[in-house]
Amino acid sequence: MKTLIHNDWQQVLEPVFAGEQYAHLHAFLKNEYATQTIYPEMHHIFQAFEWTSFADTKVVILGQDPYHEPQQAVGASFAVAPGVQLPPSLVNIYTELQSDLGIAPVNHGYLKSWAKQGVLLLNAVLTVRRGAAYSHRGRGWEELTDAAIAALSKRGGVVFILWGRAAQNKRPMINEQTNRVIASPHPSPLSAYRGFFGSKPFSRANADLAAMGERAIDWQLPETATLD
Repeated sequence: MKTLIHNDWQQVLEPVFAGEQYAHLHAFLKNEYATQTIYPEMHHIFQAFEWTSFADTKVVILGQDPYHEPQQAVGASFAVAPGVQLPPSLVNIYTELQSDLGIAPVNHGYLKSWAKQGVLLLNAVLTVRRGAAYSHRGRGWEELTDAAIAALSKRGGVVFILWGRAAQNKRPMINEQTNRVIASPHPSPLSAYRGFFGSKPFSRANADLAAMGERAIDWQLPETATLD
């Protein structure tokens, strides 16, 4: 079996990679990348898993699918490449971060420093056609990302941050006896004022981590970032 993720996620997700559904997904993606503009770049599809190993995951921020405009998607939920204008949802995330913890927004959206502390920036669907949000929904990614969520839930000690209905639909697969869930409306401009602002997800996540004996996340991003 080809190694797709270069850490312990490979073994965790091996049953999915070896299955018939993933074979269909692989064939579909091979054609899509050959005939359409697909984001993120092929070698960044599993970036979220590469950045944050299974063993190191303490927090999951669950998104829907990658950004679908040029140069935005980096394979991690809500993050964008250095030098790319911040999408509105990320602007709102930074606004809430400042309100919650007093952390002033930085001028980039490269969230790798969160990931390296144990924040899995996971999208439910890992690829998308240019200009067509959720265009790869129902093609097989959900089986893989649901398996990741289920494995983390079974392991326990994880804070799941679920923003919006799509993310909250995953809540039934999370064991809330051994994990914590923070749910609110999505940070997009369409819904942020319906309860995302003021929800204090960052301080709540750190409080939950402390209660479970884990080290808090330093949510302060570096002032500058470079793509690697």
